[in-house]
Amino acid sequence: MVEVEVALEANPKRCGSYDMPSGTGRTVVGQPLVGVGGSKDSGLVVTDFSPDLSSKPPEMTPSWNLKMGVELFVFRVYMKYKELYGWNDKKEIPNEGRLPDATKGNDHLREVFVETMGLEDIDIVTLSGGHTLGGAHKERSGFEGPWTSNPLIFDNSYFIELLAGEKKGLLKLPTDKALLEDPIFRPLVEKYAVDEDAFFADYAVSHMKLSELGFAKA
Repeated sequence: MVEVEVALEANPKRCGSYDMPSGTGRTVVGQPLVGVGGSKDSGLVVTDFSPDLSSKPPEMTPSWNLKMGVELFVFRVYMKYKELYGWNDKKEIPNEGRLPDATKGNDHLREVFVETMGLEDIDIVTLSGGHTLGGAHKERSGFEGPWTSNPLIFDNSYFIELLAGEKKGLLKLPTDKALLEDPIFRPLVEKYAVDEDAFFADYAVSHMKLSELGFAKA
């Protein structure tokens, strides 16, 4: 499950550097996710709970089977993208600061997601819901902590916690709180807080749109 979690978190980090007017950004070849593009465009710290597969395992344990299943899933995703779009990694690292500034509000979110990346209002809310996974790291973003009580589970907890208000140990960025102040964003937050299936369905669409930024179908 580690790779799936990292894929959900890493995709916005990479694809979020896409700039529609210039057609630049999104991919970096041979570069680690941590530190790519400067402090504002990085922040992934991977915690690996998977078994060590550097040597032949003594037995086919459930955890080993899970690990191999995830590896095959990630490989199939890679091959699907290669089939649909061709795989064209860029050697240039995107300029720092293309991801949203967590200290700003809704106008800034729309500037980044809609004007720069070409997405829509609903995508801002659904992709924000991806913060149900993982957490922020002070040395990279200036903020510390998870958004939800179980940051290893992908669910609608982000929206539930956002509506619940401040809670000790949980993070709420200015960009998170701003979703509650917008007449378009807030109804979506309220909808996803009570309807997890709706969030999953809309998130899948937004994640695919994000993944396809900068690609032209062959």
